[in-house]
Amino acid sequence: MIAIRWRQVKLSDLGRIVTGKTPPSARPELFGAQHPFITPSDIDGVSRAVTTTRFVSDAGAAAFPNQMIPAGSVCFVCIGATIGKMCIASCRSLTNQQVNSIVVDQQRHDSSFVFYALRWIAANVKLLAGGAATPIISKRSFSDIVITVPLLTEQRRIGSILSAYDDLIENNTRRIAILEEMARRIYEEWFVHFRFPGHEHVRMVDSELGPVPEGWRVTSVSEAADICRGRSYKSSELAEVGGKPFVNLKCIDRDGGFRASGLKRYTGPFKDSQAARDGDLVMAVTDMTQERRVVARVGRVSQLHDETGVISMDLVRIVPRENMPSSFVYAMLRWSGFADEVKQHANGANVLHLSPARIEEYRFTLPDFALMQHFDKVIAPMLLLGGTLETENANLRTTRDLLLPKLISGELDVSALPAPEAVAA
Repeated sequence: MIAIRWRQVKLSDLGRIVTGKTPPSARPELFGAQHPFITPSDIDGVSRAVTTTRFVSDAGAAAFPNQMIPAGSVCFVCIGATIGKMCIASCRSLTNQQVNSIVVDQQRHDSSFVFYALRWIAANVKLLAGGAATPIISKRSFSDIVITVPLLTEQRRIGSILSAYDDLIENNTRRIAILEEMARRIYEEWFVHFRFPGHEHVRMVDSELGPVPEGWRVTSVSEAADICRGRSYKSSELAEVGGKPFVNLKCIDRDGGFRASGLKRYTGPFKDSQAARDGDLVMAVTDMTQERRVVARVGRVSQLHDETGVISMDLVRIVPRENMPSSFVYAMLRWSGFADEVKQHANGANVLHLSPARIEEYRFTLPDFALMQHFDKVIAPMLLLGGTLETENANLRTTRDLLLPKLISGELDVSALPAPEAVAA
């Protein structure tokens, strides 16, 4: 039972509700590099933080003074298929019109608490949009949503406890990004710029792709790996529990990488070639947008926890041939010019589709086996550590998500819980 000190308030009582706006493309001077421009596609729906692909200039901020939101504002997508995705603005920002933001009154309420309280009810909020072709939650409907809040001191305590988990997750995510950046730079140094260990003693020779180190040869993906198509499935074969992990399009991050948060459960039949295990390479051959930031992108399967997964028809599995280290094949597909070239072959009016034959025919320079082995010894531990950190993040998210409803509902007395510093330790 919620204690007497908790009370019901409308979202409009928490602060100022702001609906964003998109600067007109006819005024390019409104875009720049000064202030993040937040759109639904920038919000991953998992983390608090948001990284934008576009920014507005100081002139853009001046043109929309009433739509600019300060750091700490809670952003909530209110239009379209992604209603309910959320983030917290880390600095002064502008959102587009699909996002309503709460500029929280910091004297009376805590931004972190408001964020988690909204995250808890996001699924129910989405129902307010109805079944229209383009679902929408109006600013008035959004403002009238009711949540239950405790005293400010308790809001801060609850927000701090839950934030401690997300702080650790975001720290791990930064470490993963650093590891991937290190791996990318090593790949490019050795296999793009040809400054590999001992390169000073190897002469360059001509090839169909230009000068390459002597002893290297040009090959194709079809000669380096087998391409296995995924499983066509029915919606009735997906389940909340039971079955096997279903590796699908949502598991491929934009610009490459694997997202275990996209895993579903599959209960139908499958072939051995459609099975996937931790460490396997999978690639998107479908893209639901026209941005081409998912199609032809590769990821390393993780967090199946010794289970055998199944890949969907929107993916293919890349199986390196004998004497082809998986880490080298992954790096080539991820950090060479592969994705930028091959993604252009995807076509479709609304949904992009890529033929696996386009993957197979891509040609690249293949180094000698000894150098690939050396690369594998350097890179494999980085990839393994990244996978370990991803698993740690998954465990942190599970714990956080178990605590969230109990804290936000008042079921748990926050005074009985360890301090956030203890969680972070």
